[in-house]
Amino acid sequence: MSITATTHAISINPATGETLSATPWASPSDVDAALEQAANGYRQWRVLSVAERAQKLRDVGAVLRERGEEMAQRISQEMGKPILQARAEVNKSASLCDWYADNGPAMLGSEPTQVEHNRATIEYRPLGAILAVMPWNFPVWQVMRGAVPILLAGNSYLLKHAPNVLGCAALLGEIFTRAGIPHGVFGWVNATNDGVSQAINDPRIAAVTVTGSVRAGAAIGAQAGAALKKCVLELGGSDPFIVLNDADVDLAVKAAVAGRYQNTGQVCAAAKRFIVESGIAQAFTDKFVAAAAALKQGAPDNEEHYLGPMARFDLRDELHAQVQASIQQGATLLLGGEKVPGAGNYYPATVLAGVTPEMTAFRQELFGPVAAITLARDAEHALALANDSDFGLSATVFTADDAQAEWFAKHLECGGVFINGYSASDARVAFGGVKKSGFGRELSHFGLHEFCNIQTVWKDRL
Repeated sequence: MSITATTHAISINPATGETLSATPWASPSDVDAALEQAANGYRQWRVLSVAERAQKLRDVGAVLRERGEEMAQRISQEMGKPILQARAEVNKSASLCDWYADNGPAMLGSEPTQVEHNRATIEYRPLGAILAVMPWNFPVWQVMRGAVPILLAGNSYLLKHAPNVLGCAALLGEIFTRAGIPHGVFGWVNATNDGVSQAINDPRIAAVTVTGSVRAGAAIGAQAGAALKKCVLELGGSDPFIVLNDADVDLAVKAAVAGRYQNTGQVCAAAKRFIVESGIAQAFTDKFVAAAAALKQGAPDNEEHYLGPMARFDLRDELHAQVQASIQQGATLLLGGEKVPGAGNYYPATVLAGVTPEMTAFRQELFGPVAAITLARDAEHALALANDSDFGLSATVFTADDAQAEWFAKHLECGGVFINGYSASDARVAFGGVKKSGFGRELSHFGLHEFCNIQTVWKDRL
């Protein structure tokens, strides 16, 4: 059989254009076998105590650290993440294991309640095997931030990873095995869209979690709903970064550059729409463009490079088309805006100014190193612009006025608000969005409880 995209998932090194691997797509029988392993794994895993599961997950973090450089290099090769950022992703993922091992067991403990003259408790039970459809942009962190709480709760976890990062999926599987996680508790399958549908409709899958595009989330969410299965969706974002007249310009610019260009701009919760009050707009724009222009871009294995290649060639084409459409609609190109010639999949740090709500750069998610600057007349106008989006993942507000910051936080339509700092995810706090950015939460106790059967146990009710 010839190797084609129809028969195999093909991974291409975006820095060089060279093929790294070709992995056969899973057949229906392959998917069935993976489902059976996940079901068997669940039956073994759920009977362990929470303390035993926590220790096993702590061991996963230790093995991940042991193989950290190997994993960071694989991330960098498969999706182009600059190596320092890849190492940070691995370390963050290992720390997640420790945090849930330390704090998760208490979150799963019984919660006694007095109900009139009766006793009742809330118990957190596992659901079963959870199907996880995960993206390529954080190929370790995205998996671990879902898998660790899902497993701690007593479920098993079946990963369908993005086809360009299957080397990361395989290495994660090795790490879980090396840490002593029983076979089938953590597994992965290179399923096609039909294979995902097969899994969702199979009674051995109890629930589904998805991180990805709006289109993928809508399709998978609809199938999960039709199958009456719990679903958590973490989808796209077009996050506003609001800079008000009283903001510290230098701090705002520093945060704006990191918030927009880390991971070469390929972050769902990255700052994308820069909404700047008119009195500070010129100063912010000048400094932002200068700082973006100073970012070094090139081979991701070079520690001096902050920007690497974009992960997929088709996504670079799509991003460039969005930039060109916005320029034709009246936006002003201040920096970048052209594909970097050569075999690698590079797109430079790009800044568009004069972006208005009817333009592509305002309406659509820009999943790459492109910033769109929009002027706001005042704070009320800035809020209206920020909320004028189909997305609602996170938002940033830079202001020296605490009361004004709290007012924005109260009225912004999103899952996370960052005051005088750029967006991030952390095990200790909930992460997720509203509107077309999805529903449900990951991380903290909210993420841990998403995939639990929250069971009420009454005693002595006569």
